[in-house]
Formats: sequence, structure tokens, C-alpha cells
Amino acid sequence: MTAEPTHALARLFCHVNRAVMKVTEAVAVLLVVAETLILLAGVISRYGFDNPLTWSDELAQILFIWLSMLGAVLALDRGEHMRLSAIVNKLPAAWRDWFQTMAALTVCVFVALIIVPAYSHAIEQMDITTPALEIPDGLRAAALPVGAALMLIAAISRLARCSSLRQLGLGVLVVAALGAALWLGRPALIAMGNYNLLVFFVLIVGACVAGGIPIAFAFGTATLAYLALVTDAPLQIVVSRMDEGMSGLILLSVPLFVLLGALIEMSGLARSLIEFMAALLGHVRGGLQYVLLGAMFLVSGISGSKAADMAAVAPALFPEMQRRGSKPEDLVALLSSTGAMTETIPPSLVLITIGAVCGVSITSLFIGGLLPAVIATLAIVAVCFARSRKEAPSAARRAPWRVIGKTFIVALPALALPILIRTAVIEGAATATEVSTVGIAYTVVIGLLVHAFKKHLNFKRLYPLLTETAALSGAILLIIGMATAMAWALTQSGFSAALVSLMHGMPGGQVGFLLISMVVFIVLGSVLEGIPAIVLFGPLLFPVARSLGIHDVHYAMVVILSMGMGLFAPPLGVGFYAACAIGKTSPDKVFNRMWTYMGALFIALLLVVLVPWISIGFLK
Repeated sequence: MTAEPTHALARLFCHVNRAVMKVTEAVAVLLVVAETLILLAGVISRYGFDNPLTWSDELAQILFIWLSMLGAVLALDRGEHMRLSAIVNKLPAAWRDWFQTMAALTVCVFVALIIVPAYSHAIEQMDITTPALEIPDGLRAAALPVGAALMLIAAISRLARCSSLRQLGLGVLVVAALGAALWLGRPALIAMGNYNLLVFFVLIVGACVAGGIPIAFAFGTATLAYLALVTDAPLQIVVSRMDEGMSGLILLSVPLFVLLGALIEMSGLARSLIEFMAALLGHVRGGLQYVLLGAMFLVSGISGSKAADMAAVAPALFPEMQRRGSKPEDLVALLSSTGAMTETIPPSLVLITIGAVCGVSITSLFIGGLLPAVIATLAIVAVCFARSRKEAPSAARRAPWRVIGKTFIVALPALALPILIRTAVIEGAATATEVSTVGIAYTVVIGLLVHAFKKHLNFKRLYPLLTETAALSGAILLIIGMATAMAWALTQSGFSAALVSLMHGMPGGQVGFLLISMVVFIVLGSVLEGIPAIVLFGPLLFPVARSLGIHDVHYAMVVILSMGMGLFAPPLGVGFYAACAIGKTSPDKVFNRMWTYMGALFIALLLVVLVPWISIGFLK
């Protein structure tokens, strides 16, 4: 694979793409800042001056779809969309290049096919006037065709960068042949009835995901093919469902919490937490393992992003732990396990997503998520304690109380932040979306105050940080949009009704359903990651759980912990490989170290399944 294409026309196109992406990047950064300021102004005006801004939420929602689509464009251009790469990465280099070409071609075909339907959707929305600002809603919906067109440019540029003319020509022939085969097979597919769902949503989605195509586009391709080949529904339905899935105001908390997590790492708050816990427990046998656990618990409660959590904690602790004799593979196994058990700690992005797409109170999820996380943490603590008994006593001396006190004072602002966030939501002072802006303002003020004394902030990191926020948010929200369209297609096919009927007929009542759900979401979590699996299957299974009398929050905790296990469990868990990459350790060396931790987490999960009080005992 070459970084720069050799053909003159391809080089020209790549130069044009770079210029377009620089503009896209700048606009996306401005949108992140604008969204933060608009929502913060709404909070201050409502709670500070008792004068609500009636237009703030509406303007934030209009800008949000633009941020989502432009962020998705940046993620595509940077190669940061969520995908399963483990299978393709094991292939020889020539085959890897071939699959990259096929993935880029598939994205090109999909976005090219939705540009016109997206444009038609935006034109239709022009007839709708927004209530507060009284402007055409089509100005908001225009983000969809603009984003699709920009994604086409980015996808073609990736093709030019990673594909030879021979690969490209062969890829076009293969895509054309597959498309022709499906088109000619329409009568047979229609005659199959609902069994054709296996072709589109198992075979095609599975082949796309295994081939390294980004998950969002795998969902979109299968849905588009299904609607075009075996239904009379217009392709514009895909775009309108995307719009619906990506436009929920509660989802605006996704980019804002991503930004909050990045600011916490940049401001040094995360490191101050770690230094305090290391001073407190560093001398205990296996003490730094407990520090890593505690740091992940506290940082997870702030950032909401597992990748950000691990990236903040590992570089701060791993060097010292290795100096004290810990093996890198053991550290990565522990890091991966802590990532799995912190999925329910508010304000986790998974909690926010499940609340938004399944109609569950975000506040209740924030309250209910803490105790299950404590139970899972104690399970990991038990494993760490058992393993540390076999180690030699720590050579590190107990830190003087003066040092502990000093690090505690430095860490106080960081310790106060998760308390501030949870209190604001639980007491109703701010919504789950608004509280992220409160956290951002708090972090910025504390960071600037600390910088006034230590001069440790690097403001050159701010623009890339905002760009990464937009790209990561776009990648997540595009999955939600595509999965919403896919879930709609499954619902219209009658699959949802059949699934509800099947699950109702399962033996064991509530417990049987919960155990089956646990196994299903462990598998889904390892293949699809948490957010895609929730968006796709949550709306189908939550009504079943409700009909069986299972509390929404209890079921949510079972689902999230199960997916957390799947996400970080080898050999398929994407989070497992992310932890290995952050720890710079080969997955092969970590593989066998994971099972004791996974066993402990499985026991904790069973406890959460069988004892609903753990999840709902503190709800009002």
C-alpha cells in the first residue's frame, strides 16, 4: 500500500480532498464549541437567572445533525470508523490491501446511492417550520446530503491512496458482479419470505463486518439492499430513519462527554487522581493494581469513553508497575478487565445511548449503574488479591502522610467532578445532556487555574482535541443512525413480532429471559461493540423484558455488563485489542491471562442478573 498515489489524476484528487477536509475540520471544531456554549448558556440562563432560552435546545439540535455528519466525514477520512479488523489483519499484505479496496468501494457505492434520497428528504423538510426559531427544518436536514457528498469525496480519496489501478478495476468488477447477482436473484429472494432476512442481515452484514467494512456502512449497505430488492419502500426511508436516529437531543451528550474526557486528560485532572491513589496504596502488595482499578472506576465516571479511560490511566501507571516487577501482559489483562466492568458507571456513553434509543430514564440509569459496577470491581479486586499473595512483598515504602495529604489536596478538584456531575443529574439541576457542559466549564476553569501556577497546559493540543471529539462522535452517531434504519427494516418485515413471540415462549420466565439475553449480548458485544448492538437490538428486546415484568434499569444493567464482557473478551472483543494496543503488548501474550478475570466478571454478572435490587435498590 502506498501513502501517495502515483497517478497524476489521483494525486490531484487527493490534494482536493485534503483542502476539503481542512474546511470540514474547521467547521466541525466550531460546531463542537458552539454546541457547548449554547447548552451552557441555556443552563446558566434557566438556573442562574430563571429566564429559560426558548431557542437554545432547538438551535443545538439543528447544529447537532451537522456536527454528526461532518464528524462522520472526518472519521471516514481518518480511518477512524468502528470496524472489525482482527480477521483482515491476519491475512497476507496483498489480501489486506484487497479488502481495504473492497471496503472503500462499498462505502463509495453506499454514499453515492443515498445522496439523491438525502437531497429529496432535505427538500421535503423545507416545508416544515421549526417552532422557536421559525426557520425551515430543511436547513437542518441539509446536513445529510452535504455529509453524504463529502463522505463520497473522502471514500474516493482513500481508494486513490490505498489501491492500485489493477486492484480498483478488479474490485469494481466484483462489486458489479455481486450487485448483478442480487438483482437477478430478486424473484428467489422475494419467494423466500422472511428467510431472506438471513441473506441481508446475517450473510451480507456478516461478510461486510468480517471484511473490515466500517460497521455503520455494513448496516447501511444491508438495509439499502433489502429495501431496494425485496420491498416497495423508497430508498428515502433509509435517510429519514438515519435522520430520526441521529437527531435525538439526548445524543448531544455523546460529543460533549467525549470532549469532557479529553479535557480531563489534557488538564491533568486524571493524573492527579492517579498520583493520589498511588501515594495511598502504592506500598501495599499488589497496591498499584488496586490503584489502576480505582483510577479506571473514577475516570470512567467522568469521561464516559472506555478508550479514553484506558489511554489516560495506562501511560501514567504502567511504567511504575513494570519497574515493580509486573509483566506487561498481566497489566494489559487487568486493564482490559477493568474496561469491561466500568461500562455501567455514569456518565457512560453506553448508558446515554440505551436511555435514548430504548426510552429509559437517563437519571435512573445513572443511579442504577453504580452498584453493579461496584460488584464487578470487587470481583476483579478478589482476583488481584489472590494473585498478589503469590508476589514478593512490595519494596516501595509507605508514602509519608504529608505526601498523601498534598496529593489529596491536588486531586480534590478531580475527585469533586464526578460528584458534581452525578449530583447535578440526580437532583434535577441539569439534564444528562446539559450536565456535560457544566463538567466542561468546571474542567476548563480548574485547568486554567492550575496552569496559572504550573504552566503545564499545551494549548496547541486543543484544536486536534476538538477535531478528535468531532470525528469520534460522528463515528458513534453514524452507527446509531444506520442501525436505526436497519432496525426499522427488521420491524417492518415482521421480524420484531416473531422475536417477541419466540422470547415469550422461552422457558424459565424472567430468569430464563435474562440468562438468554446475557449470552446473546456477550456475543453481540464481541462482534458489534456496545453501541451498535444496543441500537439494533435494544428496541426489540426491551419491550419483551417489560412484558415479563423486568424493570427497565435492571435489564439495562444486565445488557450493558454482558456487552462489556463481550467487548473485552478475546478472541473477538474489539476493546481487548484496543487495550493491547494501548499497553503495546501482543494479544497472543495476553490471551491466556484474561480468563481468570473474565470468570470473576461472569460471576458478578450472574449476581446482577439474579438480584434485581443491585440495579434498582436505590431508585426513588
